[in-house]
Amino acid sequence: MELVSTLAHHGPYTRADLDAMPDDGRRHELLDGALIVTPAPADRHQAIVVNLIVLLKQAASAELRVRTAPYDVTLAEDTIVQPDVLLAHKRDITESGLPGVPVLAVEVLSPSTRLMDLNLKRARYEEAGIPHYWVVDPDEPALIAFELREGAYVESVRVGGADLFEVTEPVRLRLRPSELVD
Repeated sequence: MELVSTLAHHGPYTRADLDAMPDDGRRHELLDGALIVTPAPADRHQAIVVNLIVLLKQAASAELRVRTAPYDVTLAEDTIVQPDVLLAHKRDITESGLPGVPVLAVEVLSPSTRLMDLNLKRARYEEAGIPHYWVVDPDEPALIAFELREGAYVESVRVGGADLFEVTEPVRLRLRPSELVD
């Protein structure tokens, strides 16, 4: 199994460096100037992403759009991330991605991204002010929702298996984590 890797580079990576990366089937992201390269996700990961996209699309208001990686979210010149799934205001989306903060970022954990998603990305999303951050663990399966309150993420919902996940923000949604796994 291939792990997340970074490449040697003099100085922090920027948007220009990211744009020059080859299209090699991997996800290329920048976190505070560090290049993060991850392999294509496994089938179960993809199934969860597809199921979430469908549910979020059905639940989203006309002003919100659902997007999936690879899709650039530019939080800073040296921080360009690709959440597995995101929800953003239609007015904020451009042809080249989202130049700012989405309403919701969702990461589906995998062996190669687990620590980064639970620590580095969570901290960066919190710092950027993303109001809602969800983490899906396909191994349990489980879903954890975080809400930004007074500048810090607070766990608002944590459910596993066939337990009901229910939220009203950023969309009204009810699901069971076990239903996300095909």
